[in-house]
Amino acid sequence: MTHRQVLAALSGLLLGMFVSMIASTVVGTSLPLIIADLDGDQSAFTWVVTATLLATTVSTPIWGKLADLFNRKLLLQLALVIFVASSAIAGFAQDPAMLITMRVFQGLGAGGLAALSQIVMADILSPRERGRYAGLFGAVMAVATIGGPLLGGVITDTLGWRWNFFVGLPIAIVALVLLQRTLHLPKLPKKKVSIDYLGIVLISAGVSLLLIWVSLGGSQFEWNSLESWLMIGGAVVLLAIAVVVELRSKEPLIPLGLFKNRTFTLSVVASLSVGVAMFGTAVFLSQYMQLARGATPTESGLLTIPMMAGVLISSTIVGGLISRRGKWKAYVITGAVLAVAGTLLLSRLEYDTNFLYVGFSMFVLGAGIGMVMQNLVLVVQNTTEVKNLGVATSAVTFFRSLGGTAGVAVMGSILGTVVADHIKSGIESLEPEQQAVAAQSLGGGIPHIAELPDFLRVVVESAYGIGVGSVFLAALPLTVITLIAVIFLPNVQLGTLTAVQRAKHEATSDRAPDHSLEAELEHVGEELLEVSEASVGVPITTSTTVIDSAPREIGRA
Repeated sequence: MTHRQVLAALSGLLLGMFVSMIASTVVGTSLPLIIADLDGDQSAFTWVVTATLLATTVSTPIWGKLADLFNRKLLLQLALVIFVASSAIAGFAQDPAMLITMRVFQGLGAGGLAALSQIVMADILSPRERGRYAGLFGAVMAVATIGGPLLGGVITDTLGWRWNFFVGLPIAIVALVLLQRTLHLPKLPKKKVSIDYLGIVLISAGVSLLLIWVSLGGSQFEWNSLESWLMIGGAVVLLAIAVVVELRSKEPLIPLGLFKNRTFTLSVVASLSVGVAMFGTAVFLSQYMQLARGATPTESGLLTIPMMAGVLISSTIVGGLISRRGKWKAYVITGAVLAVAGTLLLSRLEYDTNFLYVGFSMFVLGAGIGMVMQNLVLVVQNTTEVKNLGVATSAVTFFRSLGGTAGVAVMGSILGTVVADHIKSGIESLEPEQQAVAAQSLGGGIPHIAELPDFLRVVVESAYGIGVGSVFLAALPLTVITLIAVIFLPNVQLGTLTAVQRAKHEATSDRAPDHSLEAELEHVGEELLEVSEASVGVPITTSTTVIDSAPREIGRA
């Protein structure tokens, strides 16, 4: 594909990604207010976030497997419709339960968009070329992640928070039209469809039970209790049966043979922990800004710009450098080091921490995440067989979401415990009449900071400041694990073939002996044809059968 053809194909994909991201980020700064208005508590706040992540986690490998079996373009459009429709319905929520339900459906759509966008990119771009277009994806990410919270804050402060859920509808319609008109994916060789229904049920049930235990443990029941042990035991049994089923299935949901690939296994380990940093930061920094610093939703969006700027700048610059030089490992290790440093800096947060320190810490962490997150997918796609490309891509995204879901649940539990303890001790130090006011003002839910009296406001802000700092301290060991994992990643050179070209090459290799010199010359012949096509603007491989066979003839010669 020429540069113009790639840009045309990516236009609908970029807008689809944009609408999904804007629909998610536009609500972020408003969540504390939303939960307060719906009379929810810290547990409800955590579940509103966890429900989406849980559904995303469970559905991602399913979407990835479907992408290897069915029309990827149609699946992408379906995921977008599910996401935006559920977002709009969430705008009519009357209680936390309805909001959480719609967030589950948002997660189902988000899982498809996250997995399929990466898979489609691999279809039309080689690993080496992908960095060239990182600026476009970085720009979309920047506008959505920086503009979303700002737009959400303005909408909340003017029209009300419900309008945040409707903002994505017109953009989604345009995205669907663009996807239909501009995204023309090359046809991959047809394969017999066989869906691993039992594997889907077992893995979804096992992972869901495990994440529900993590989410409810410590708040709804004790960690060392009958409920805990029943949930742990049930999850272990379901996942153990799933392993047996996957080993025997013709088309397993997650081929366990992938774990023989060292690059895949280490990328999965790194993705688990980077998911905690990515999702946890987005969730708890908004709470810090509004509940520990008294910021409005609009101000909260402005104050989190350094984090998003770090992600944008690092992902764009590093993507371009990787594309030009073909080397990636040094950048990924640097990103992991920055993630460790940023998490450590944020673990020192308190309610009166200097904003320059907060901004610098967020920028460092954002820069680290930007260098690591997408490149983990890139290196996995670079070393995975085309027949497993969809499931391998979705597996990395799956484990990133799994880490983020479990991490947010545990971090939310830590935050709730720390905040409750500090508010209790803070109130005990007040005068008797102030304690009576505090008991009347705080009902156990997330408070409206602006409506609290000054003496009580200081107590609550101090509790949330210390609580958010404790959350990042708990996440620090996981970022260290990410660093260790990426250090040991094999430094495999990035390929120059798209997934479609690799599929043709692998099919040819299966039909005939692949002598190294012949294969290399054939590869050179294919690249020469690509250059010729780009020069004349005509697909030479479809012009004549003679030229179509040229690479193989060069190889034989």
